[in-house]
Amino acid sequence: MLQKDSKTGAIRLEQFQPLRRDSGEAERIERKRLTAWQDIRMRLYGNKLAMTGFWIMAAVVLLAVFAPLLYPHDHFTNNLSKTNLPPSAEHWFGTDDLGRDLFARTWKGAQVSLFVGFAAALIDLVIGIIYGGIMGYYGGKLDEGMNRFAEVLYAIPYLLVVILLLVVMEPSLTTIIVAMSITGWINMAWIVRGQMMQLKSQEYALASKALGAGAMRIIFRHLIPNAMGPILVTMTLTVPSAIFTEAFLSFLGLGVQSPVASWGTMINDGVKSMTIYPWRLFFPAFFLSLTMFAFNIFGDGMRDAFDPKLKK
Repeated sequence: MLQKDSKTGAIRLEQFQPLRRDSGEAERIERKRLTAWQDIRMRLYGNKLAMTGFWIMAAVVLLAVFAPLLYPHDHFTNNLSKTNLPPSAEHWFGTDDLGRDLFARTWKGAQVSLFVGFAAALIDLVIGIIYGGIMGYYGGKLDEGMNRFAEVLYAIPYLLVVILLLVVMEPSLTTIIVAMSITGWINMAWIVRGQMMQLKSQEYALASKALGAGAMRIIFRHLIPNAMGPILVTMTLTVPSAIFTEAFLSFLGLGVQSPVASWGTMINDGVKSMTIYPWRLFFPAFFLSLTMFAFNIFGDGMRDAFDPKLKK
């Protein structure tokens, strides 16, 4: 117990003793070691808005897959005795002017939109990684020539290319995906190119090259895995853009054709009678907006999680 000097009231220095700790305890790291991906995952989980977007995305995907299978009504059967019925216990989202159940058609349309979105994003990913990886790694005249070609394509209005191709070819899901992929990969290629130019001078890439590794091995084995952060973020933000493009083209009559259900065709049908039968427009428009919102906020959350400047 500490004792004060009777005259001055001060604590005497000789009463203090150093804390005894062995060297092993002094060097012990209290915080658990985390890998880069574990750190990214923790920051992503801590972003409540991004995780809200993730769970909305998961719910939409699950409903698109299982709702048409479990719901008793199908999406294409006409029933003229039940046209334009409001939402009820029998028809949860009501019916359209041909008596088709809107709940079944909404989630069948979700299948079409999600398929187009993920397929277009995957094609953009593959082409962008290959094209951008070659540009960024080799550099020089090859990079300059490939970059000029990409700039020429990028200068052509995106929707103009898609609409012209759909006019020439027969409208279908395949045509839509091909049309969107003609110029949709350019942003991904530029992202990959920038990452390659930054990473190819790192020690591990130079060491691999010194050991005799080929260019393709260095690109796909060492550089691309270290550039996956920006690549995944770009891919996540590509999906809602492709979903909106498909819905817009179907709304104009250039996308999927009736009786195939699509959010765009359903919105087009609902606009014509929105003042009389508002539920025909509300449900497809609501779920289209909700899906795009969920993908965008999740993509923003991923971008923040991968940004090293935001590490705490």
